[in-house]
Amino acid sequence: MLNKVESMLVLGSTGSVGEQALDVVRDEGVTLLGISARSNVKRVEEQVREFRPRFCAMSDEQAAADLKTRIRDTDTVVFSGDDGICEMIREANADVVENSIIGEAGLMPTLAAIETGKRLALANKESLVVAGEIVMRRARERGVEILPVDSEHCAIAQCLRGREGNPINRILLTASGGPFYGKSRAELTEITVERALAHPTWKMGPKITIDSATLMNKGFEVIEAVHLFGVSPDRVEVVIQRESIIHSMVEYIDHSVIAQLSAPDMRLCVQYALTCPKRNPAVIPPIDFTRLGSLTFGKPDTETFVLLQTAFDAIRTGGALPAVLNAANEVAVASFLSHGIGFTDIMDTVTETCHEMEAVAKRSHTLEEILLCDREAREITASKIRNLTR
Repeated sequence: MLNKVESMLVLGSTGSVGEQALDVVRDEGVTLLGISARSNVKRVEEQVREFRPRFCAMSDEQAAADLKTRIRDTDTVVFSGDDGICEMIREANADVVENSIIGEAGLMPTLAAIETGKRLALANKESLVVAGEIVMRRARERGVEILPVDSEHCAIAQCLRGREGNPINRILLTASGGPFYGKSRAELTEITVERALAHPTWKMGPKITIDSATLMNKGFEVIEAVHLFGVSPDRVEVVIQRESIIHSMVEYIDHSVIAQLSAPDMRLCVQYALTCPKRNPAVIPPIDFTRLGSLTFGKPDTETFVLLQTAFDAIRTGGALPAVLNAANEVAVASFLSHGIGFTDIMDTVTETCHEMEAVAKRSHTLEEILLCDREAREITASKIRNLTR
């Protein structure tokens, strides 16, 4: 357990969570040792000039070359490529690595961060979806504390703190339901990219926003919860909480339920990952319960939003099937965002790929086997999309 956080890295610093992490850096007075991004050179240059980090990494090699030219008047060292991000993590040796990279691309940085033996503030849920058993085992071996930055898992971690060995009955993972809560399958066939990107509560990047609309994001969070908290999938239940004020709950064996409530703002999760178990002065606004009025609950429609059930099935099957689920979804969502396929095509192609690869995936457990299944799933999904768009 860290006594005091003095330095940190922010991976994925130009994304929604990364930008909010930088807000917390400003408020907490932590030294920002390094940042990483994929290709947004303009924004990274602005961040470098504001924070003067010792290191910076761009996964896009051309963007890295451009950045080097732009900031040659600074002392910031620029690393290039996916391997460069991991090299920066090892070189910086920061007290906390905050990983908010999107997608499977965040897995190797997560493993690199664990190898430093320092605290990992994890916003990249795909690390646990793709290789949760491997990530958690390596964290235990290195004595690394993983603190989740997802609002739901941050809430669960808070509800579990001080449990003193008391067994839990259920983890109640809340969900807003997304912008299409209550709609039928027929209505979803008419959904455009623009409508899907209009999330009712959270301000997120396009990929996660689409995942929230299909409930795939909630499915990933189920898998993440299983690994983070060491519970079986049968002890995780998804509950619709439309106001996004209750971020998740834990029910103990005496049927008492402890919930974490706050305004929907990811800065609290980043701050808690930095200061835990201590709580520092607020970086988010308080809840005005008199204006809130009521909290409403419901059940998710897994027949219409099939990817949530597919995620439950994948984690129960195990092996590389969750990695297949993630890979297929990344390819399908990218196609939808580029207007290649329809909204419901995301769900159809992902579930078909999972069914097609289930037999081989459930026998795959090593990192090499998992990454091989990941690549094969991307190829199969891309082939299905080509057939749809001919």
